[in-house]
Amino acid sequence: MSGPTGADAAKSVAAAKAAEAKSKSLGDKDTFMKLLVAQLKYQDPTKPADSTAFLAQTAQFTQVEKLEDMIGMLQSQRMIGASSLVGKTVTYMDELGTPQSGVITSAKLNGDSEPTLKVGNTDVQLSKVMEITTDSKTA
Repeated sequence: MSGPTGADAAKSVAAAKAAEAKSKSLGDKDTFMKLLVAQLKYQDPTKPADSTAFLAQTAQFTQVEKLEDMIGMLQSQRMIGASSLVGKTVTYMDELGTPQSGVITSAKLNGDSEPTLKVGNTDVQLSKVMEITTDSKTA
């Protein structure tokens, strides 16, 4: 049997690189699981992985899953916050740095980016909003 520095280790590294190439993010839980399985698959049976290290890796996998859940919750909170602004009048900075005003007609969230508000025919990033007011007629 070859040890961790033999041909099996080279296969393990190749499998890990292939798994990493599929996903740009090492924070991806599928990539993490593939790396863990490759490590176990190509370990030397006469020198098994340290159980403490294996438990640490399992704990890391659980953390990755929980972080993904938190990201989903934060995205939901962003969308709820942005959607609560629909119908409000906002003052924002346009691309030229000029203050503009208008009523928000819709809100959207694209992936991990910040919410985008539709003001008239213009998409406005939430970070560009300087003031939010409620129309006194609807309040």
